[in-house]
Amino acid sequence: MLHLLKNGFVNFLRSRHWGVHFRRLPMLEQLASTPVDAGISKAMGERLRDAAHAAEPALLQSLNTSRQGLDDVQVQQARAQAGWNSISQDKPMSRSEHLWLCFRTPFNLLLTVLAIVSWMTGDAKATAVIGSMVALATGLRFWQEGRANKAAAGLQAMVSNTAAVLRRTVQDEEARELDAPPSRLSALQAMRELPVRELVPGDIIQLAAGDMVPADCRLLTAKDLFLAQSAMTGESMPVEKFAQLPDAAQHNPVELCNLVFMGTNVVSGAGLAVVLTTGNQSYLGALAGKVSAMDRSPTAFQMGVNKVSWVLIRFMLVMVPLVLLINGLTKGDWTEALLFALSVAVGLTPEMLPMIVTATLAKGAVFLSRKQVIVKHLDAIQNFGAMDVLCTDKTGTLTEDRISVERHLDAWGDVSQPVLDLAYLNSYYQTGLKSLLDVAVLAHAERASLVDAYAKVDEVPFDFVRRRMSVVVRDSAGAGKIITKGAVEEILQVSSSVQAAAGVLDLDAGLRQRIVATAEALNAQGLRVVAVATRDTPAGQSNFGVADEAGLVLCGFLAFVDPPKESAAPALQALARHGVQTKVLTGDNAAVTAKVCQQVGITEQVIVLGGEIEQMDDQRLAQVVEEANIFAKLSPAHKERIVRMLKANGHVVGFMGDGINDAAALRTADIGISVDTAVDVAKEAADIILLDKSLMVLDQGVQEGRRTFANMLKYIKMTASSNFGNVFSVLIASAFIPFLPMLPMQLLVQNLVYDFSQAAIPFDHVDAELLTQPQRWNPADVGRFMLFFGPISSIFDITTFVVMWKVFGANTPERQALFQSGWFVVGLLTQSLIVHMIRTKRIPFIQSRAAWPVGLMTLVVVAIGIYLPMGALAPYFKLVPLPGMYFVFLVTVLLAYMGLTQVMKKWYIRRYDWQ
Repeated sequence: MLHLLKNGFVNFLRSRHWGVHFRRLPMLEQLASTPVDAGISKAMGERLRDAAHAAEPALLQSLNTSRQGLDDVQVQQARAQAGWNSISQDKPMSRSEHLWLCFRTPFNLLLTVLAIVSWMTGDAKATAVIGSMVALATGLRFWQEGRANKAAAGLQAMVSNTAAVLRRTVQDEEARELDAPPSRLSALQAMRELPVRELVPGDIIQLAAGDMVPADCRLLTAKDLFLAQSAMTGESMPVEKFAQLPDAAQHNPVELCNLVFMGTNVVSGAGLAVVLTTGNQSYLGALAGKVSAMDRSPTAFQMGVNKVSWVLIRFMLVMVPLVLLINGLTKGDWTEALLFALSVAVGLTPEMLPMIVTATLAKGAVFLSRKQVIVKHLDAIQNFGAMDVLCTDKTGTLTEDRISVERHLDAWGDVSQPVLDLAYLNSYYQTGLKSLLDVAVLAHAERASLVDAYAKVDEVPFDFVRRRMSVVVRDSAGAGKIITKGAVEEILQVSSSVQAAAGVLDLDAGLRQRIVATAEALNAQGLRVVAVATRDTPAGQSNFGVADEAGLVLCGFLAFVDPPKESAAPALQALARHGVQTKVLTGDNAAVTAKVCQQVGITEQVIVLGGEIEQMDDQRLAQVVEEANIFAKLSPAHKERIVRMLKANGHVVGFMGDGINDAAALRTADIGISVDTAVDVAKEAADIILLDKSLMVLDQGVQEGRRTFANMLKYIKMTASSNFGNVFSVLIASAFIPFLPMLPMQLLVQNLVYDFSQAAIPFDHVDAELLTQPQRWNPADVGRFMLFFGPISSIFDITTFVVMWKVFGANTPERQALFQSGWFVVGLLTQSLIVHMIRTKRIPFIQSRAAWPVGLMTLVVVAIGIYLPMGALAPYFKLVPLPGMYFVFLVTVLLAYMGLTQVMKKWYIRRYDWQ
């Protein structure tokens, strides 16, 4: 039985119970360690290889589609065959499955075995009581998790990922003709943003930087398309994909250059693809069954609960065999001794722990949902409270997401309309990552007529290494030009001359220094600067790449204003008051970052640049991340490395970001925070998503996480100390009393009533001082607390034994019912009072009052405890009425117990503090 409890609890902690079905896909976290061909059938591999090697017309015909996409009728037909584009692991469980999982805990299994034993021995009353305990624990958990799941489903629907899909809007036969005139087809098709789950095989989708690949697809076109597919292959570097047919010798589907897979994400570039398979028929879906069968690595939260629970299990492994041996040897009835030992095991088992944890976390999720915060999995709430370092991106997180063009200047700092015109053409024709800067440029609608004079030829998409992007256009006369915009330093690297009023000048060292000084002066004003350059292109050239970004003529700058959020400064101040450091990690330059940080209240600045980080080993970086609070000019790899170093230094790290360059850091952090306007890959990587623009919700979330943790810890401390004290008393009584100090059924009833009262703990108040510092699991503290406060109750239990034996004459087997009734009431009422004593470091009832649900449940338990031996139900539980003088003794014991506990609590706080 104990072996079942020990192994079952560990497995239980590793199960998906704690996740409550709204966490990121574990497949994406585990696939890197899974063989790339694991779990997929030979037929699936052949289908993917055939699709990769098929000629485009034949492939599109086999999928009943065309380059112009599907119409509504075709979509319905495809969905009837393929279903919705979702993986079975993401689907919510049925009510019956959920009920079974709520029941299938080691605690409930232990109680069920005990109920069966009681039924087989003819003890119907014990069977009923134990069955009630199982029903209560299972029912409460089922109800709480059901509410949490329902709330989570509604919230997550608000931030579902979407895909750009080409769909035809007219369904007549003419529209379906592949030889229809291009003008006719373009009038009948439209690019739509649709939820990913609505995709079907045959859909034509557009991919751009920041997109999650929504299904397994074959590329039709690709331009500098790089994908991060480490989840599939374990490769740390992005892989370039092409539209051309792969080498016939290639057989591994993941290595085929023109296939992209669900769950990977686009790092840079753009492409057009046709959907091959969706949902469970995809490569990722095929792996879901194998990967979901694996044990998911426990999170920091789960590991904390696991360690604390092992403390309780170790005590149980010692105490229960002792109870069995002592009672078996002294009483001679080994069957009754076994039942009593099992009852003691139940008494030491925190049956309500799963429900309390779920209820407290769900309450936190509901609180945050009212603040427009989506919690993707419940564990994140406790991590929120444990966070002591918040790393945040700058743009779109500390600043508003309404960037505007403040100035358009030539290289000398004078207003220049041609610079804005070139930037407008660049932003309009690019199909890659549309940043807020592009949105700001395109807001100048008065320049829209420019596009009528030009046609797009090609583009070189943005990436985070070059930090620039280019488009190539041609005018009506056939003259072409490449237009490049990007970070000033990167544009200067590929420029050889500069546009001046008198003509084009060679870009010598003096001019470079002057141009950099102009840009730095704008940065110092808090403006973000982007450089624009151009040059003519040969008439016959139609394909362009990174190598063509050379010999450019620098035309000037765009200066963008990106004001900080009004809530940023007070939010960071509030976090600092609650023990959370803020560190800014950005790809922007140091001058702009320093200005924005000063505006949000970060006045003491230690700045480190990405180039400096490149030169540091891990040992040096581990020291630097503690000293610096601003990191600028960072690549995505830099951000991830900084977060990893902070975690290695023992911090619980949160990361807030909204861009594709933040995804790696979001996944690495203990808690990833993003916003609903973030790119798909950032939202997928995040644990928490903010729907509100205000950052004050961060501090509120931290406090709610700490409140949640404090209430969970209350239950564990209360239960551990109280139950340990009771079992310690049982050991003493069993050694000296010729009968059982309490019958197994009575012990179970007492445990049932006490556990019922604990259902109110998630709604209790938390003292303000417990919210000022990060809270973490400390198993050693729980064990010390149990050993320190448990024996206090044993002092009064032993006093009760003596009084019942000497004063009330309950000293023979014939009068054992009176002895058992007396201890039953004392034990239940002291357990109820310990709730109020241990829930706060202050003086209970005077300096700190429990929430009304906790107070009400205490009164209910007291009433039940007194009624059971005195009322009509007493014979059913083998209890007897207690004499009037007993209640004088009871009041004295309770007051003395509270007074001694308060005195010892003050001594404990002085020596060990109070978590």
